Amino acid sequence: MDVFCEIPCLTERSPTFSALDLRKKFFPGAHKNFLAEALQKFITYNRASFDFLEITPTITGSDQGTSIAFRTSRYVGAVPLRAPDYGKQIGDFVVPPRFVGRDRFVDYIEILDLLGNEISPEVVDSLSLASGRNFRPPFYLEAAKFIRSLELMLRHPWRKFDTVEVVLNEPSGQVNWRKYIQHENKAENKLRFPVRKNVLSELHREYGQLRFVFDICNKELSSPNTPQRVRTAFRSRLSFIENRLYLHKPVPVEAMARRAADSIVVRECKVQANRVLRREFIDSTAWRVDFNDVFEKFVQYIFRELAHSIGGKLWANPRIQTRTSHYYAWELRQLEPDAVFQTDDLIAFVDAKYKSHLYNKFETTELLKEDFRRDLHQVLAYTSFTTTGEKLGIICYPSNEIEIKTTRFKNALNDASNRVVIVGIPLKRSVIPDAIRQIASKIDWLRTASKAIAESI
Repeated sequence: MDVFCEIPCLTERSPTFSALDLRKKFFPGAHKNFLAEALQKFITYNRASFDFLEITPTITGSDQGTSIAFRTSRYVGAVPLRAPDYGKQIGDFVVPPRFVGRDRFVDYIEILDLLGNEISPEVVDSLSLASGRNFRPPFYLEAAKFIRSLELMLRHPWRKFDTVEVVLNEPSGQVNWRKYIQHENKAENKLRFPVRKNVLSELHREYGQLRFVFDICNKELSSPNTPQRVRTAFRSRLSFIENRLYLHKPVPVEAMARRAADSIVVRECKVQANRVLRREFIDSTAWRVDFNDVFEKFVQYIFRELAHSIGGKLWANPRIQTRTSHYYAWELRQLEPDAVFQTDDLIAFVDAKYKSHLYNKFETTELLKEDFRRDLHQVLAYTSFTTTGEKLGIICYPSNEIEIKTTRFKNALNDASNRVVIVGIPLKRSVIPDAIRQIASKIDWLRTASKAIAESI
């Protein structure tokens, strides 16, 4: 079988898989009277793969009623699995994005295009995926990222010296004497010297190599394999880049060389070009994408736009330094909240967590409680660094729809208080205007409430 199972990321508990059914389908060599031991051995055999995607398997039941369920986390990807009886490959565990619809990566493309953030699949050496190319990261993901990096590079001049041979009437520069003596016996060639010159130009070989990679990506982003929304979004960009590269002829290349003299934008463009070029060699091994990074940048973008709309400032990933005479090995050298949002009369610490809490609002598992307790304590620790009377922390979770919930914590001993706002944000570009409007409305309410509390003291 190509696929062992397919469970979306942020699934708190998957449907259970009967050990008897798994034995019939995937590992018939396991003894029917020792199914719990077979499942435990299955987990042990595949521990590295489960850890790579942060998949937590759980065994329940006993004897022939034994079953297994899985908890997935922030990672999207695919890993190969082995059977517990003979260790043979039985299929892939696939974790797709938690998006609805047939084109599951389209929302991901739109968000990355909005953020301008280069987040690439992380690949690890493993068995080849049994599903082959069926569950690899779609090629248009890498193609889209290359087009963005190439578009950025085209805004900067990239000229290099090319060595060309020209014929001059005087021997100035590096003369190719060997070639000269082959023709100098004729009187009309006495003053025709083949000379090598260094010419500064944009029409150099490496630009031609990028044109070669661009043609590959252009073909992919214009093909029926790419979702219509992505094709429409990139059509004008592809046309613009093709016009800019009209004079550059494609030069086939297997890998682009990176040089110390390359600027940052050129270096990043070459890195992405090499990802495109070597994709055929790495697309069949275990891979993952950390959607926590995507969600964090998405939340920072929303609060940055919020700051622009209502008047305020946003600091992304500010560092709170620690000072001490000496550090223990396990001590933190700094704290780093995801964002700090500030207006004239309010400061809020924002923490983005790509976790499943708002998809499981009425579940009471200890894992959910413990995860939230850690998130809550973390944001409360950040709010201790504000000098305002009432402290504000914001925890952002992904959700099916925009939702905002406020909780106030008050210390009866000294009337000190904290407010923690839980904000649910769908990971979709289309929700940004509504998210900004609702968060702005909540912040206005919080500012009014804080003033009323201050006046009553």
